[in-house]
Amino acid sequence: MAASSKRARVMSRSQKLGHCICDPRKACPCDLLLERDVCLCAGERLEKPSSSAERIALTRLVKNAGCASKIPPADLARILSGLPVVNDPRLLVGTRTADDAGVFQVSPDLCLVQTVDIFTPCVDDPYLFGRIAAANSLSDVYAMGGTPLTALSIIGYPAQGLDDESVSLILKGGMDALEEAKVVLVGGHSINDEEIKFGFAVTGLINPKEVITNAGARPGDLLLLTKGLGTGIISFAAQMGRASEESIGAASESMARLNRAASEVMRRAGAQACTDVTGFGFLGHLYNIARESGVSVEVWWEAVPLLPGVGEYAAQGIVSGAAERNREFASGAVESGPGLPECALDLLYDAQTSGGLLFCVPEEAAAETLAALHAAGDTEAAIVGRIVEKSKGRILVMRKEARSVESSPLSEPKGAERPPEPCCPSHLTSPPAETQAGRKQCCAPEALPLEPAAAQRAFQQFLAAAFAPGALEVVQKELMAIALSVVVQCEACLAVHLDKARKMGVTEEEIQEAAWTAVAFGGCKAMVFWQEQSKK
Repeated sequence: MAASSKRARVMSRSQKLGHCICDPRKACPCDLLLERDVCLCAGERLEKPSSSAERIALTRLVKNAGCASKIPPADLARILSGLPVVNDPRLLVGTRTADDAGVFQVSPDLCLVQTVDIFTPCVDDPYLFGRIAAANSLSDVYAMGGTPLTALSIIGYPAQGLDDESVSLILKGGMDALEEAKVVLVGGHSINDEEIKFGFAVTGLINPKEVITNAGARPGDLLLLTKGLGTGIISFAAQMGRASEESIGAASESMARLNRAASEVMRRAGAQACTDVTGFGFLGHLYNIARESGVSVEVWWEAVPLLPGVGEYAAQGIVSGAAERNREFASGAVESGPGLPECALDLLYDAQTSGGLLFCVPEEAAAETLAALHAAGDTEAAIVGRIVEKSKGRILVMRKEARSVESSPLSEPKGAERPPEPCCPSHLTSPPAETQAGRKQCCAPEALPLEPAAAQRAFQQFLAAAFAPGALEVVQKELMAIALSVVVQCEACLAVHLDKARKMGVTEEEIQEAAWTAVAFGGCKAMVFWQEQSKK
């Protein structure tokens, strides 16, 4: 049947019904037919991109990117609480403890580790998205200490709105990551969906005596994180066109990297508790450890590894709604230490996609474990806190300098003198200026070193503090900086703040208003300066 006659037949049915037959929410003719002369109901297809440059950016097709698309943890907990409990002696780990995967015993020395994970694109490149989805799905088995064996793929996408090549690349990326992990893809399932979703159901093996859950943390253990935080914030910034290439590249590499090597290191170290940091954010997943282990946890903010640029984005308020949903879930157990900036908690609640492993090891094994992680390729890995005492599950996030295991509070000799805490907000995101012996590490005038290089660093720290969010938002401060640059006629200053403002999404109209407000105060010379600079 000719395409035109098929369209006429299909459209006649739709128009009689008053609804499009492939989407009853739409009228016929639909917007796509009117705008692009394509009838999807008649089997017609949109033109395929002739090159990768013309391919649709995947993150533009979804509302929430990556693990930020998952159901809020508080809602999920409420729904699961109403379901009957599965009481089978072979089920060693089920849904009761919010662990990463289920563990089912099939013989005295063998268990199956099973999990399923699926989410929306967190990057625009289809192949890379496939690799990240596979790494994320495998991570749950690695977090339990298991060895993944087989996988089933699950994909949903707009069948007539996404080109075949993109779908093929998503699947190929996932298959290549599985091959790297020595996991066999045994099949899969697909569904026509409005948004793209992809992931895997993974089955692994483990000895029942070697299962690592989130319930084994003990007072005195140190807490290690194997990857930097910030993938959710960077993905959100990228969706708005406000993430740098460096940030996007670092996040992509981190998300695509398997937790296989980290899991092997963790097992050799004798870890008793572990989780992987994904959709619930660092604090959401740590809360599960604290609650199920019955312990209080101390987190050292300065020690937490962050991906490039993520601190700046968080300070600008570029934090997705998933962080707020995670805050709702865990905030009742989280306490902030004195002077902790609000953006620190935003970062720690940020929903991660294919994040690192978060696990506890005995203090005496921590230094060797950290060195092994770095040697295995997890170079961002860090010791980020300690298990303090038994409790009902509490977390204290505190300002504390990143310190080696040898100088941790648990191993310091009695009477040892600890380095003073930084006292300035800018020291939370950058190291304090070098000081002369015996002086406090702060920005008070009497403590500032006299060397020119150190003075310059101190001034840069002051600038960072001045432009951090407070009673005024960061965007407001950048507009003020533009106006002041015009008044004092500083060409270099103006160039810097114009660039920052535009990256934040400030419109040219807003910039012009700020500049001409400055002209009103600066007079003729300011006006001539602005007119010359605005032409560049």
